[in-house]
Amino acid sequence: QLQLVESGGGLVQPGGSLSLSCAVSGFSLDYYAIGWFRQAPGKEREGVSCISRSGGSTHFADSVKGRFTISRDNAKNTVYLQMNSLKPEDTAVYYCAAGPLCVSPLRDFASWGQGTQVTVSS
Repeated sequence: QLQLVESGGGLVQPGGSLSLSCAVSGFSLDYYAIGWFRQAPGKEREGVSCISRSGGSTHFADSVKGRFTISRDNAKNTVYLQMNSLKPEDTAVYYCAAGPLCVSPLRDFASWGQGTQVTVSS
């Protein structure tokens, strides 16, 4: 059974950085595109970024372009979301999810992790 586990969340000051990890188990990461989503209290879930199976294609929400990067290490079955220049509006629970394709807008991600909290506050 495919399982995804996020880690790396926490409290950071505005302008700071965090690196989130999504560890995949049960199946090889080679078979999946991975997406990162976030949901803030009282708001709808937002697709943040995705990376294709090969890593050759990525997409980012306009709200994070230029600040976030995504990468994957298939040998370690792990995908990373590097978040720089964080803003209070980036505060949310961040989820990773596995799906067949990385396209914009993000869709068809069927397997989800439990999420990790990111709080940006002074």
